[in-house]
Amino acid sequence: MTTPRSRFFLASCIALVVTAMSFAIRGDIMGELETSFSLSNEQLGWIAGTAFWGFTVAMVIGGPLCDVLGMGRLLAFAFLGHLAGIGLTIFATGFATLYAGTLLIGLANGFVEAACNPLIATIYPDEKTKKLNQFHVWFPGGIVIGGLIAWLLTQGELGFQAKMATMLLPTLVYGGLFLGKRFPQTERAASGVSMGEMFAECLRPLFLLLLVCMAFTASTELGPNQWIPKMLEATGLSGILVLVWITGLMAVGRQFAGPVVHRLSPTGMLTFSAVFSALGLFLLSRASGDLMTYAGATVFAVGVCYFWPTMLGVVSERLPRTGALGLSAMGGMGMLATSFTLPLMGRWYDDNIAAAGGDQAAGGAATLATVAWIPVGLIVVFGLLYLNDRRRGGYRAESIA
Repeated sequence: MTTPRSRFFLASCIALVVTAMSFAIRGDIMGELETSFSLSNEQLGWIAGTAFWGFTVAMVIGGPLCDVLGMGRLLAFAFLGHLAGIGLTIFATGFATLYAGTLLIGLANGFVEAACNPLIATIYPDEKTKKLNQFHVWFPGGIVIGGLIAWLLTQGELGFQAKMATMLLPTLVYGGLFLGKRFPQTERAASGVSMGEMFAECLRPLFLLLLVCMAFTASTELGPNQWIPKMLEATGLSGILVLVWITGLMAVGRQFAGPVVHRLSPTGMLTFSAVFSALGLFLLSRASGDLMTYAGATVFAVGVCYFWPTMLGVVSERLPRTGALGLSAMGGMGMLATSFTLPLMGRWYDDNIAAAGGDQAAGGAATLATVAWIPVGLIVVFGLLYLNDRRRGGYRAESIA
């Protein structure tokens, strides 16, 4: 028998699958959009980037108002945004409609995260990092689903419209699962922590440091993953299949996050992730041929696997009074940073192609090598946090009480 808690968790996972499918399919169709609408790489970057700053806007609205509006209303906004954004993209006529459709999907994705992260932290109060990792299995898991669907439809010579339409079914499913359900109060509200206390907690130095780090962890994961399909197509590889490989490994890693958290601690996991992310990007930038590319992609996947959910888990465990606002601010910062990283990578890509005499493969490799420096700084910050935890006797979660 399905319990209310397991139904909420299932519906949240399916909603995240839709978010992830939009990410994978958008990455797959960028080349087709470029050709169909005569767009530059920088314009493609702005279209892709609007999904990320749209996500941020939804998180900024949804985070502080989660208890006022209710998680159910936020998820209703997500459902309507997904339907409208998918429709606009299918019937797009150029840059403006593509931009608007992608923005609506970004807003919907943000409302999913703004509601589902505090929902899961509330219904699983004693295993937040573990359950948030298992929830976020379905971001890479959804990318695998979306990526394979996109690849199969490409083999059938179907265009971007058909690929976008495949997102409609899971959207209707999660909408139906959430429909009419009574949502619990967030952990913060149920514990009597006031709105003022929640805002004050978000000004603590540790939270502000983690907020800055989130900008760089998200850019490390989401920036390259959005560009990898297009960049690797120039080498003769199926870029979308490489993305499927990366995200499939991420899904497996997140599903079994519990033992890793127990062995390394969350700050240890973040240090480990930063090291492997930097190494993976450097390897990808120097790879030649299938074997070396997939080897670099594997190292990169191991690196970025735990970044996003573990950052949320650390905030929820170490700063529980930040509540839904803290989780939304973290997610919003990650997506906002990525919205700038994507067009910046597009510009670097254009410049590097020109510098390489028009060689797109060389331009992509040079761009990935530049991005690889982002996680290098994170190694220092997370390493210091980990050592500080060791000095204090180990990582400890704080009770909201």
